Amino acid sequence: AAGSASPLANLSRLVIAQPRPLSPQENVALDAWVRGGGRLLLLADPALTQHSDFPLGDPRRPQAVALLSPILARWGLELTFDDAQPFGERMQAGPVAPLPVNLAGRWRITPAPAGGGQCRTLADGLVAICTLGAGRVVAVADAAALEPGDPDGTRRKALGWLLDEAQRDR
Repeated sequence: AAGSASPLANLSRLVIAQPRPLSPQENVALDAWVRGGGRLLLLADPALTQHSDFPLGDPRRPQAVALLSPILARWGLELTFDDAQPFGERMQAGPVAPLPVNLAGRWRITPAPAGGGQCRTLADGLVAICTLGAGRVVAVADAAALEPGDPDGTRRKALGWLLDEAQRDR
């Protein structure tokens, strides 16, 4: 509606985990927010393995598959998935801490349209870091870092590094 403020207007940092598909207007708003200086940590899992107590169809239940192709393409990213990988949590070597994964995806850098992002990947494609205008996106192709149970602090350390990385200036 005319004159209504975006829900992102007063935010400088945002974490989005396993979002539902975004409408065209939401894609445009999120892209503009990032390019205007927003810092986004995006966890987009192509095969979510975490249990949910919410039944299928309940809007509180996380999406089983991340469906974000329009905005990812705009940023110069494609989320890929190897369906032959074995099920079960394992640790993926990361730049600072190992990252827990289970049926993880991989980011592929694609030709972005004019005004697209400058992206690079880390941890064998598990993490993508993109500079978009004045903003930054750190995208993770798995959500296992958010699962409960962390007896040795591995999830906390991995998530801490991801949050720090998303907030960096460059």
